[in-house]
Amino acid sequence: MTGPPPARPGTDAGSNGGDGTGVTRPAANDDDADVIARSLAEPELFAGLYDRHAPDIHRYAARRLGEGPADDITAETFLIAFRTRDRYDTAHRLARPWLYGIAANLIGKHRRTEVRALKALARTGHDAVAASWSDRADDRIAVQAPLAGALAALSPGDRHVLLLVAWADLGYQEVADALRIPLGTVRSRLNRARRKVREALSTDPAFTSALDPSPAPAGQELNPSWTK
Repeated sequence: MTGPPPARPGTDAGSNGGDGTGVTRPAANDDDADVIARSLAEPELFAGLYDRHAPDIHRYAARRLGEGPADDITAETFLIAFRTRDRYDTAHRLARPWLYGIAANLIGKHRRTEVRALKALARTGHDAVAASWSDRADDRIAVQAPLAGALAALSPGDRHVLLLVAWADLGYQEVADALRIPLGTVRSRLNRARRKVREALSTDPAFTSALDPSPAPAGQELNPSWTK
């Protein structure tokens, strides 16, 4: 399977339709918090949250674990989100950090699989998981064995932070919200991860220069340019 699983949490509830599929969809201008709040009374609306975010969650999980596990990670992420939506803090209008946090926790349970794949790529220059990382022809860094070895050597917490910034395009505060850790911890983990990756790639100046983008004003930090 090359995309997210088709099943959507909450779509088994009764619905009077709205899009020709028999499933009520939230209005386009409803933000995530509104959809989640309304889904408490109308569970079928939660399918709209799936439609919005499942492709990104699946893509992120596939880059870390491969296509097969990504199907399960995506399905379980939204199942957990659906079951716990009554505890969602609607002050957070965008649900992406919440969903990525659930996915990161599930991915963490596959830590050995991820590290084993990274080490295999670092050792041989080829691994099945790497095919998921190379979905763009210009995504040159994703298939570099030295980078795979550097990522494998990171602690799980540092790797989560680095890849949520690098591959999920989350901002620092969003990562803090996703992982439920202080903003200062995000900064320290990211700095440590960048330093270790930079050291591992120090033989290639092109990588080291890309890993050290110009500093941005506080609160407006740029994602590391090596991930683009």
